[in-house]
Formats: sequence, C-alpha cells, structure tokens
Amino acid sequence: MPPAPASPVPAQAAAPAHYENFPVASWLCPPRLRPPIAAIYHFARTADDIADEGNATTDQRLAELAAYGADLDAVFAGTAASARWPQVFGPLAHEVRRFALPRHLLADLLDAFVQDIAYTRDRRAYADRAELLDYCRRSADPVGRLLLHLYGVNDARALQQSDAICSALQLINFWQDLSVDLPRGRLYLPLTDCAAHGLQRADFARFAPLDSAAPPPAALALVADEVHWARALMLEGAPLVHHLPGRIGWELRLVVQGGLAILDKIEAQDFDSFRQRPTVGKADAPRLLWRALRMRA
Repeated sequence: MPPAPASPVPAQAAAPAHYENFPVASWLCPPRLRPPIAAIYHFARTADDIADEGNATTDQRLAELAAYGADLDAVFAGTAASARWPQVFGPLAHEVRRFALPRHLLADLLDAFVQDIAYTRDRRAYADRAELLDYCRRSADPVGRLLLHLYGVNDARALQQSDAICSALQLINFWQDLSVDLPRGRLYLPLTDCAAHGLQRADFARFAPLDSAAPPPAALALVADEVHWARALMLEGAPLVHHLPGRIGWELRLVVQGGLAILDKIEAQDFDSFRQRPTVGKADAPRLLWRALRMRA
C-alpha cells in the first residue's frame, strides 16, 4: 500500500504502525474525527495483515478475506458481525452510524487485497498504466475519499485531486519496494512500459535480490520513467492542500512532501530501488516541514 508518512497514533487509537496507506489519527486531526479515522485504519490494517502476514496459504487468505467481507456486510445491514474481529467491526459499526461512511469505498479496499493475492498466486502482471491505475482506484483512492467524507468535502475537483495523490502514493510505494516485491513474485511495473525498454517479466528475477549484480541501464531507465509518472501525478493532486481546511490541509502537505521525498531518494540512488529500499526518517523531518510550509496555491 502507498507510502504516506504515518503520523503518530494516540494511545486511544493504538494500532500496528506499519500500514502505509494514509495518515492515521494524529495530533493534527480534530479530536472528534480521531475515532472514525482509527476505525478505518484498523479495518484496512487488519485486512492487509490477512493478505500479507503469517504463513497462511493463498486459499486460506482468500477465505479469511471473504469472511472479513461478510462481517463488513453485516455492519452495513445493521446485524451482528462474527466474533472473529470485534476490535475492528465493533468500532467500525459505531462510526458507520455516526458518519454514514460509504460502504463501497471500504469494499473496494477489500477487493484490492483479494486482487493482489490472486495476481501473486497466478504470477500475473499489469498490462499497462491504465490497468495499474484501476488497481490504485480500489487499493488507495478510497482512503482519501473516506477522509474527505469525514471532513465534509465532496466536490468533484477535490475528489479528483485526492485520487491523484492517493494513486501517486501507491505508485511511489511500488517503486520504493521493488527489492521487496520482486522476490515475492509481485511485479507492478506495467508490461507495456517494460517492453518499451526491451524488458520482459523474466528479466527481473536476475537483478531483484539484494546481493545481485547491478541492474542493467534499461531497468534503471524504466524506473526513472515510473518515478517521473508518479511525481507528475502527485503534483497534479497537490493543490488539494490549499482547498482543505485547517489541520487536514497541513497533514496532507506532509503526506505529499513525504511521497515526493521518497521519489527524490530513488533518484538519488540512480533509480536502483531493486537492491536498496529508500526510506524517509526523522532526519528528513526538518526538510519536509520546510517544504510543506513553502507550498503555494
């Protein structure tokens, strides 16, 4: 999932800190919105763990997500969910009633997790950028739309810009995580882009491991193209920071700058994220804050 620099989670909304799809209920978030944001976070984080963590088989993961989806259906039907994930669906049911959270956005997130498992099992790849963006539409964009819903922002332009930011974050996560995803059989580089650089899926097994030889220039040029694409998409959505009120606008500034910083780091290592995963840490905070302050309408 996409790499937004996660804000600290308060004690009352404690959750695993590694889900990267969106900033969680931080001190920048108005207190009344911390519970629904934390509930959405728990929902997505737990689904992500079902899809990725542990030693379950593919079929077991798919069955677990199907049961998880049935509990989501129960929440929106006003009936009791199973007793399997009370820490998720109890709070979520409460916030669904309070804020009328749109069901289809939560369901889209689950659908993306199922697709990811199926694609990995079948060793499928995304044919082109349009197909990859369709995956982002379900894996990342719903998070931004859920947050905008909580803030009462629903105009078409804001939704479009939110989608651009969230899809960009998902793409950035892909290009950041090549050293992690490729050994696991996950190829998110679109096949048409690979072909444009004279590469096929089989080529990536030769230089993805950490201890492999340097990837060929064609692979680095491919990543450079993908980085430029993600940057353009992020900059397309960035004006949203000036449209959102108060704290959410400042939180989003840091999210945007965090994503751009990852792209900068990929570029600084000559686009070789096949062997080294770039990250943003505490040492980068002053620069991110400075860049966030300097964002202009």
